[in-house]
Amino acid sequence: MRPPPAAPVPASPAPAALSGDQPGRGILLMLAAVACFVVMDALIKWLSQTFPTMQVVFFRSLFALVPIVIMVVHQGGIQRLKTKRPGMHALRCIVGLGSMICFFHAFRVMPLADVIAIGFAAPLFVTALSVPLLREKVGIRRWTAVVVGFVGVLVMVRPGLDLFEVGAGIALLGTVGYSLAMILMRNLGKTDTTTAITFYFTMCSTIVAGLAMPFVWIEPPGMTEWLLLALVGLIGGVAQLLMTQAFRITPVAVIAPFDYTAMLWGTAIGYAVWGEIPDTLLWVGAAIVAGSGLYIVHRETRLRVPRLNIGTRSTGRR
Repeated sequence: MRPPPAAPVPASPAPAALSGDQPGRGILLMLAAVACFVVMDALIKWLSQTFPTMQVVFFRSLFALVPIVIMVVHQGGIQRLKTKRPGMHALRCIVGLGSMICFFHAFRVMPLADVIAIGFAAPLFVTALSVPLLREKVGIRRWTAVVVGFVGVLVMVRPGLDLFEVGAGIALLGTVGYSLAMILMRNLGKTDTTTAITFYFTMCSTIVAGLAMPFVWIEPPGMTEWLLLALVGLIGGVAQLLMTQAFRITPVAVIAPFDYTAMLWGTAIGYAVWGEIPDTLLWVGAAIVAGSGLYIVHRETRLRVPRLNIGTRSTGRR
C-alpha cells in the first residue's frame, strides 16, 4: 500500500490561496499517485520473497531520498528543514518505521489486495485517536461512521475463524501505527513544513534500517534486484510528490474517493502476478470501510477541519 508513514502528509492549511482549486488536474495526479503506490507495493511483495523485511525497508527508504532531496532543493533548500521539535520528529520516525515494517511483512505473507483493503481502516483510527491524543471533538455522526467502519474491519480480518491469518493482524497493527504517525504529522504540521516532515522521516528510516543491515543482510542483490530495489524507492518518492501536489490544488473531498482505486489496482496486479483473487467477504468489508472513511472525510471537510490526507497509506498507505 502507500508507504504507511511517509506518503500522506499534512497539506498547506490553505492551498487554494496559493494556487487555486484545480479538480481535474488534482484527480489525475491522485490517480497517478495511487497507481504508483500500488506498483511499489507489488514490487515490495515480490522482493520480500527473497530479502528480509528490514533489507527491503532500508533500500525503499534509501532510494526514496533521491526525489525527496530534489523536492527539498526545489522548494527552497535547507531553510525548509528548520525545526524546533526534533523529539517529535524522532517519535514520528519510530512509529512510522514500525508501521512500515508491519506492512512490508504483511505483503510477504498475504495477498496484495488484502493488505491494501485492511489499510483502508486508517481514517477510522485517525478519527478515534484524535480525541484522546489531540483533544479534538468528534460528533455522533463521525463516531457512528467509525463504529460501522470497524465492523467492516472485522468482516475483513475475521477474528476467531479458521480463515484468520496472523498476517491480517500484523497488517492491522501496521494500520494502527500508520494512524498514530498521521496524528503526529497533524501535530507537526502546525509548526513544520511538509518538506521537513517528509525528509526527516525518510532520512531517519534509512539510518535506523541501515544500522540493522549487518544483522539481517543475507546476500548482495543481483543486477535485476538492484534495479527493482531502486524502483521501489524512486516510485514511492515520485508518488509522494504527486499525492502531495494533488492535495495542495484540490479539496480533499473531491480527490479522497480516488484513493480507493488502489483496491482495483491491487486486485488486478495480484491476480496477474500471483493468481490472487480476493474473496467476497474481503470486498464487503472493504466497501464498508471505504464508505465509512469517505463519510468521515465529508464531515471533516464540512466542519472545516484542516486538510490532511487520511486515505490510507501512504504512506505508507503506504
